Amino acid sequence: MYAKIVEGGALSKRAAKMAETREKLIAAARRAFAEHGYAAASMDNLTAEVGLTRGALYHNFGDKRGLFAAVVDQIDTEMATYAKEVGSKTGDLWSGLLAEGAAYMEKALDPEVQRIVLLDGPSVLGDPSQWPSQNQCLQATKATLKQLIDEGVLKSVDIEAAAILMNGAALNAALWIAANPDPESALPRAFEAFNTMMSGFLAKAEARD
Repeated sequence: MYAKIVEGGALSKRAAKMAETREKLIAAARRAFAEHGYAAASMDNLTAEVGLTRGALYHNFGDKRGLFAAVVDQIDTEMATYAKEVGSKTGDLWSGLLAEGAAYMEKALDPEVQRIVLLDGPSVLGDPSQWPSQNQCLQATKATLKQLIDEGVLKSVDIEAAAILMNGAALNAALWIAANPDPESALPRAFEAFNTMMSGFLAKAEARD
């Protein structure tokens, strides 16, 4: 019994150490990718900065792309969490859904988000709609839409199709804003177009204008 306890403690310490190593590498990678971009970021400099070897990077993430994917997932999840928090403060599911989309798009003005998630992300990792973090957002949107349809706020439409269209609109608007020569002026234009599109889902659009 004692041996099992000791073994369990050793495994727990090892897991904690691995988690700490991953956190250090992701934090250093966020700084490197934000400052230099994916292509120019040096993995040797990055690992040396946190006192680790390239072996630790390969063991935890496989390669540079794997580390980048972990960074993108972390930031994109933070963006979604932020948007959800903004939406929850409206006190109304429909207004909250609009606020979530606006908050996600607004993050496109953040230099770190711009460079890592919205500019380098698609070119390195492919279609953003297929990222794990985006799938989590999709499931949350589907749940919200179901409730809004059940309450008669929205038209009875296919929930999955509607969620894909809504999330895709916010995501692609953020990509457009980040790539725009003048992101600050693109943001309100994206808001207006997004809200106009979203109003088409309302069961009684004229009564909620």
